[in-house]
Amino acid sequence: MSHILFPYLAQPHQEFHSLPIALEMAKLDPGTTIHIASLTAERDSRIRSLSKLYPDARVVFDILKMPGWLRRHIQRHGPTPLSKIAVLFLNRNYFGKFQAIVVPERTSLLLRNMGVSQPKLIWTRHGAGDRAIGFAHDVGKFDYILMAGHKVESRLIKNGVLRKGHYATGIYAKFDMVRRLHARRASLFDNDRPTILYNPHFSLTLSSWSRFGMDIMAYFARQTKYNLIFAPHYRLFDTNRAKGMKMLAPFTNLPHMIIDLGSNRSVDMTYTMGSDLYLGDVSSQVSEFLINPRPCLFLNAHRTRWQGDPNYQSWTLGNVLENLDNLDHALDRAFLSHANFLDRQKVYIYETFGFAAPQDTAAKGANSIIDFLRVIG
Repeated sequence: MSHILFPYLAQPHQEFHSLPIALEMAKLDPGTTIHIASLTAERDSRIRSLSKLYPDARVVFDILKMPGWLRRHIQRHGPTPLSKIAVLFLNRNYFGKFQAIVVPERTSLLLRNMGVSQPKLIWTRHGAGDRAIGFAHDVGKFDYILMAGHKVESRLIKNGVLRKGHYATGIYAKFDMVRRLHARRASLFDNDRPTILYNPHFSLTLSSWSRFGMDIMAYFARQTKYNLIFAPHYRLFDTNRAKGMKMLAPFTNLPHMIIDLGSNRSVDMTYTMGSDLYLGDVSSQVSEFLINPRPCLFLNAHRTRWQGDPNYQSWTLGNVLENLDNLDHALDRAFLSHANFLDRQKVYIYETFGFAAPQDTAAKGANSIIDFLRVIG
């Protein structure tokens, strides 16, 4: 019997991109034992809870070994690059016993430098954005890659990192789990105002938060036309959510505003599905938002020359602001002019995911991994 590992070393937003594949594989290939490994007991509990959405899947849950001080550091500060590398090194013997290791991140490639040479490394990617980091040359070191649509495939081919027979397209497993999770979805607000999702990225060189964030919060606090959900990328406040909540305290008790710096709802598409307009910069969540095309408004906080740059392709799907001087007018105009962007959004979604509406693709991903591992023996 072969054993395949799905480890979770990074933040919770990555789990949805490989966990449904693990659970489908457990159902499709009973001759293989699927192991799901977590950093902490808290993460293990969360993943066990999500796994109940697939009651027929039988998997083995493991918790990665590490000294108490490292575990406490991760619990307090979240997974950092150094702590993830330390965990890989401390568990290298554990990782080495599997036929394949399936991951949504790229840090695990360092296992090759730690003497873990036998398991095949398989990458599911996470997110579906346009940023260059998702197309880095080191992804060619993976033995097999699962990806969404033609856009991703063509950029990776252009970068020379794809090999025929070593990848599969049309797979975005997160949608599978989200549909099960949100089979019944309640309204997020007790009013009929349109809801704006403000979703800034975490990278200081790309994010709109440092320049525009607090002004945006103040604007929505005093206006009476819209609801606001402030749900930034999970990593924006990853190292100190308490400090972030203290800074945002003036906005936390307003009935037309939701502030969420990193709960489960911030990563499970609760907010992308429950909003009417996307306000943001470069986060890949805009792709998930647009699976149901709606108005978008983008913030160019760094005066980037973005036209024609494939890393900013999403900015062609709505108007782009370089300041907040007329934010009220810009929001109104985004709703009124959405028809001008609708066809472009539909094409973007098809090219991004390989389908025009959410589809179950986790089983397709699982089968492609099974077939790949059988071919290579």
